[in-house]
Amino acid sequence: MIHEVDEVLKGLLKSGALAGSGIEVSLDAPTRDWAARRNAPALNAYLYDIREEVSRRERGAVPVADANGQVVKRRLPPRWFRLSYLITAWTKQPQDEHRLLSAVLATLLPRELLPPSELPPGLASLGLSVSMTVAGVQTESRSLAEIWSALGGELKPSLDLVVIVPFPSFPEYDAGPPVTEGAVVRIHSVDGAQDDSPGRGHRPHQIERGRRTR
Repeated sequence: MIHEVDEVLKGLLKSGALAGSGIEVSLDAPTRDWAARRNAPALNAYLYDIREEVSRRERGAVPVADANGQVVKRRLPPRWFRLSYLITAWTKQPQDEHRLLSAVLATLLPRELLPPSELPPGLASLGLSVSMTVAGVQTESRSLAEIWSALGGELKPSLDLVVIVPFPSFPEYDAGPPVTEGAVVRIHSVDGAQDDSPGRGHRPHQIERGRRTR
C-alpha cells in the first residue's frame, strides 16, 4: 500500500505545473550525504511518519459483491492510515527552490481527492478515494525542526503533505448462498400434538400471514 502511494506521488509531482521539466523526484531521506550528491535540480518527498487514523476505524463486516451484484464474500472494513511526507526542493539558488515549491503547490492543491480510477490496482480494488492535504496545519508530535535535526541537515523551506489512505484488512471469507426458500411454520394443537398438515411457509419476497389455532 505504501509503495503504491509513493508511485502516485511521484507521478503527480512530475505532472501539472512541472510537466516536461525533467525534475528528478527522490524518496530518499534528505541527509547531508544525499544533498552533497545532487548535481541537478531535484524534488525530495521523504516519508517521515506513518500513523493510523483511529477516528475512521470501523467495526463489522463489509459485503463483497460480484459482477451481478450478488454478495459472494465478506471482509473486515479497511483501516485508514495517515502518511506524512516532507517535500523539499534542491537547487543552487533559493529563488529557484521557491519556484519549484510554488509549482508543487499549484500541482497538488487541485488534487485533494484521488478517485479509485486514478489509483494503482491494489488501492483501486478497494473502491475508495484517497485524500491529500498539502501545507496544512501540522498535527504530528514531531516538529519539522526535530525532523531536520534527526536527518543531520539544516532547516530549509518545505511542504508538509498528508495522504490518508485505506489499507485492506484480512482475511476475507465466503458468504453463505442466497436465500431461495422461505421459512416453514408448523402448527401444534393445544395438547401438544403436531398438526399433520405439511406446514405453511413464505418466500423471501412474499410474507404470508400464519393461521391461528384455538
